[in-house]
Amino acid sequence: MCTQNYPLNQFVTGNGPRYQVCVRCAVENGLADREDTPQLYSDDLVRARFSLFTRRYRIWFFILFGWTLYFSFGRGIEVWSTILFLVLLLCTLAAPVLHFLGSTRFNAELAKLTP
Repeated sequence: MCTQNYPLNQFVTGNGPRYQVCVRCAVENGLADREDTPQLYSDDLVRARFSLFTRRYRIWFFILFGWTLYFSFGRGIEVWSTILFLVLLLCTLAAPVLHFLGSTRFNAELAKLTP
């Protein structure tokens, strides 16, 4: 019924037609109720987790984007190239520290959003 690869905790337990069916397919096909599947990720929960991961890794995206802009356009500008280089260098050095310092908060918020 389902062609996805999930860990074992994402499958509905039991015998019969519910055997080896993931919780999302079981709920969508009427084989299980939402109340019977606490491990189901609702759409609100999926959006909240996606937002959490986006906030966690956006600094790396902006740094990569900044370096790409610097190497493609920024080196030819007289004053701005030095300023942009210094800002990118500072952000590149600060990003791992901020990423490491925010890991505890990220793990706590992720634990709240994990069914």
